[in-house]
Amino acid sequence: MVTAQSLDTKIRNRAVFLDRDGVINRAIVKGGKPYAPRELKEFRLLPGATAAVQDLKCSGFVIFVVTNQPDIGHGLIDPQALERMHERLRERLPIDDIRVCPHRQDEGCMCRKPRPGMLNSLAEEWNIDMAGSYMIGDRESDINAGKNAGCKTILIDRNYAEGCSVKPNFRVRSIRDSIELIQF
Repeated sequence: MVTAQSLDTKIRNRAVFLDRDGVINRAIVKGGKPYAPRELKEFRLLPGATAAVQDLKCSGFVIFVVTNQPDIGHGLIDPQALERMHERLRERLPIDDIRVCPHRQDEGCMCRKPRPGMLNSLAEEWNIDMAGSYMIGDRESDINAGKNAGCKTILIDRNYAEGCSVKPNFRVRSIRDSIELIQF
């Protein structure tokens, strides 16, 4: 018989939430601002990303990609092209789930980072202990989403012109560097 008390003692999973562009694949930087690739030929994994994600997976973390993709809402990328990019990620990285916010910045949806909607829905679905989990991103919206969801946050500092005014738990230069900070 399952009781409320036995549910409270159920072991919860720890996760690493990864932003996509600028964290595991190259962002296209124009004028100091990062943009998502719009074609599969532009979609390139960053050096060390595959090994870093594999290390996290082997250490027992559930791995998620959470990505804002407003170019869908703006009609600048075909959703099938985006899905082909994500198929490539699934082929090369041990990712448990990918969540996409396709909305434009002005739509006010709950899933768009810095709101924690994508992270919270994954946490509920996968029984995630948010206090023991990490959000790794390269922009302020990623760090705010992680903080809003109750995760530890790691900023991969790419020196974008927009900067980051919020303080992450950690600041690093690459996803590989972030692995050394994560408590296994």
